[in-house]
Formats: sequence, structure tokens, C-alpha cells
Amino acid sequence: MFENLIDVLKENPRKIVFTEGPDARILEASDRLKKGGFLTPILIGNVEEVQAAAKAGGFDNEGLEIIDPTTYPEMDEMVAKMVELRKGKMDEAQCRAALAKGNYFGTMLVKMGKADALLGGATYSTADTVRPALQLIKTKPGNKSVSSCFIMVREKEDAEPGMCIMADCAIIIDPSEDELVECAIETAKTAKVFGMDPKVAMLSYSTKGSGKGDTVDKMRNATEKVKAACPDLAIDGEFQFDAAVSPVVAKTKCPDSPVAGKANVFLFPNINAGNIGYKIAQRLGGFDAYGPVLQGLNAPINDLSRGCNADEVYTMAIITAALK
Repeated sequence: MFENLIDVLKENPRKIVFTEGPDARILEASDRLKKGGFLTPILIGNVEEVQAAAKAGGFDNEGLEIIDPTTYPEMDEMVAKMVELRKGKMDEAQCRAALAKGNYFGTMLVKMGKADALLGGATYSTADTVRPALQLIKTKPGNKSVSSCFIMVREKEDAEPGMCIMADCAIIIDPSEDELVECAIETAKTAKVFGMDPKVAMLSYSTKGSGKGDTVDKMRNATEKVKAACPDLAIDGEFQFDAAVSPVVAKTKCPDSPVAGKANVFLFPNINAGNIGYKIAQRLGGFDAYGPVLQGLNAPINDLSRGCNADEVYTMAIITAALK
């Protein structure tokens, strides 16, 4: 998977902002990216502090751009732009104070075209990464919400290889029908970036009316709305998970479905189901989980777990930049 994404980045040189430049995990990943030569890191933080941390960890950051918000020569221009974007919700002093922080400063670098993508959250909360993105980058035209997905990859010798995508497992707690529609469409687009032919299953405890309830209706109605909006997208539901993935079960429960038994993109009815589902696949199914990958924004911005390691920073940087 990553070989294909790296090929994309080699053909389309891009810059990615790391909001926590002095962090050892960020520095190790940036060292690897620099050596790879296919993605250019920009580190945010005090220059001396970043360089000292790199030296202490034995990481090569020579030649990498390190930007300190407190000495940034274009700060006045950035403040003015942010005041304009916030439209009376934040005054100049508030914007200047926000831009002293790496999360807001990095987001504005992307907004102003100084970088193509951003990866944060090694020390920030998810909210502190997503909030500046919503306020400054904002959603794509036609989109009203930001969702997320996890890329699930299994490449173990003792298991059948596989790749699928699960959404939304991290952002929208209880999505409405329309939020599910946006999430399904955006997740299908994400699947294509990873070379997949998306076959989207809208999951439930019911298969094609076998069960009743509000969440069943929600998944069924959202499915019909996606079909109307994207008639060329292979999507169907509502499905129980076994009907979505097992050809044998699909033949019994929904033999005429173009998706049942061969789905590779799974939409859950709420964050409870999604979060539990992807972790079961990760812990019991032997899948590696990459994400959450944020969807619906005007630029690729992603959030790291505060418990991440350098390998996860490296892989999420590649994923994030490839989504541009």
C-alpha cells in the first residue's frame, strides 16, 4: 500500500507541517521522510529547542525548515488573514494569541498555501487538532460535516491478506442520515486514493428489513440518499456484517445485492459500533489500523494519537500528504 502512495508523492512533491517539532517521534519520522526524499517536513517550534532535541535523539534535521511562530516574519499578514476568516468571532489580539500555538499556526500555513498538509496531535488532543481545521480550513463546498475513517490492512503470514476501510470510528458520535451520506461518499473517495474499488456496506443489526428500529431506518434511508446522489457508486444496505462480507451468507440473505458478500468499505450507524468494530478487527483479526483519517475538509489535516510512535507518525504523514 505505502509503495503506491510514495510513488504518488514522488510525482507530486508536497510539504507537510508537523505542529510539534521538538517531539522525538516527530523528529525521527521527519528524519526518515527527509532520507526518503518524497515528502518535505516543516517543523514548528523554537529553532534551538528543535535542533537540541534532534541532536539528543541522533536525528538528522539538517536542511529542514523549522518555523518559530514567535519570530515568523509574516505573522502580521497571517493574523490579518485569520481575523478575516473568523469574521468577528475572534479579534486581532485573540488571533495573535492563538497563532502563538503550533496547532493554529500550522493550520494557517496550510490555509495560506505555505504547506500542503498538516499532521498534529502527538501532544495535542483530537479537539485541538480538529478545531483549528474547522475554523480556518473549513469543509469542502457542499459538505457540512467532517468525518473520519480507519484504513485497515492485514499483511500477516498466518492470515489471508486484506484491506478495508471503516467509518466513522472517531469523530461523529451519532451521525444523522445526511451526515452518513457525506461520510459514505467521502470514504468511498478515500478508498480510491488507496487503489481500492469501493463497495460500500451500510451496517446494522438488520439485513434488508429483517430487523426494525430507528437506526435500521437511518441506515436504510441514508443508503437510498447516497444511491440518488452517486448512482455510479456501489453501495447497499442495510446489512448485518456477515451479509456484507460472506458470499455464503449474502446468497441466503440478499442474493440480488451488488455489494453483499464482497464489501470493502463499512459505514457504522454510530461511533460506539464503529470504534468497537475497528478495534475488534485490529486486536482479533490481525489488521493494522491507520487513522483516524479526517474527511470532508478543504485540505488534508490529520490527528495523531498521543500514544503514537515514530512509525505511526511516518505512515500517517504519507497517508495525509497523499490525500491532497
